[in-house]
Amino acid sequence: MRIARYLAAAGLASRRKSEDLVTSGRVRINGQKVRDPATNIDTAKDTVTCDGRAVRPQRKHYIVLNKPPGYTCSASDEHAARLITDIFPKHMPRLFTVGRLDRNSEGLIICTNDGTFAQTIAHPRYEITKTYHVLVRGKVTAQALKELTQGIRSDGETLRAKEALRLRKTTAGTLVEIVVAEGKKREIRRMCTHFGWRVLQLVRTRIGPIKLGQLPPGKWRHLSQQERSDLTQ
Repeated sequence: MRIARYLAAAGLASRRKSEDLVTSGRVRINGQKVRDPATNIDTAKDTVTCDGRAVRPQRKHYIVLNKPPGYTCSASDEHAARLITDIFPKHMPRLFTVGRLDRNSEGLIICTNDGTFAQTIAHPRYEITKTYHVLVRGKVTAQALKELTQGIRSDGETLRAKEALRLRKTTAGTLVEIVVAEGKKREIRRMCTHFGWRVLQLVRTRIGPIKLGQLPPGKWRHLSQQERSDLTQ
């Protein structure tokens, strides 16, 4: 494993900041100073220190969170009023989100400190779908839903839903279920804008086989080993 990746996996800093720690000469492997972030180590044999303190891998965490609106999916953002990491106890290691939900969106998101796991389930070859329930104001027609599954153009990109269903009318608007697999930036909101729908609420209810269920907003739980396996099958 590369030394910079090892430091990040140990929760010392982000991958980029870990590289800076190495290039600045603050890291030693078996007592020898290293300055190349690409230096490989044997995690079973080598001893790593930073500023004279031993660096050891952290226990891996795999968490599903019901993100409330108003939280930013970032470990640090000086412009954000509330960060998603503020929800977790202080003793938890540095966690990051797999994918994102924008600040005003809510619902299911996976958080982890296992970079390999995050990269695996984010890889396009797994085609992990994401399901959203979107409360919109505007005319939701069968033709519009059909066009969503056929693909629409937005900002030079094609956005396509795997499924698009009208669930029910409410006093506020129409509840629509949209299932996507690609995960492009602000994809669901751009789809709604295309048809002139005003988004009143956007909730992610499912990621692959993992369902939000009855998990209350702001609460979280650990993924089981079976659930982690199901995500990559």
